[in-house]
Amino acid sequence: MSETTINTTELGEKIVRVLKTIYDPEIPVDIYELGLIYDVFVNQDYEVKILMTLTSPNCPVAETLPVEVEEKIKSIDEIKDTEVEITFDPPWSQDLMSEEAKLELGLL
Repeated sequence: MSETTINTTELGEKIVRVLKTIYDPEIPVDIYELGLIYDVFVNQDYEVKILMTLTSPNCPVAETLPVEVEEKIKSIDEIKDTEVEITFDPPWSQDLMSEEAKLELGLL
């Protein structure tokens, strides 16, 4: 019997869908389109690690946003555990925003 392989594409899409429900309170764009999510790792044990940043180190939601991300990702049935790591390397800039986000904010 071979070990079941994770359908990472499908799980990745679920994770992205959840991330797109989380908004920066100061900008009417979700954190995924804002480019705040740098990387998402899923291992064979369905544990997720998310590497993300904030718009600034003094972001008013620096304490609550990572917790919200962690809780919402953990709510996906297949996910056993989630860890959110905040980094400011590289620092966030408007260049990381998707075209959709820039359009939404009138930057295009």
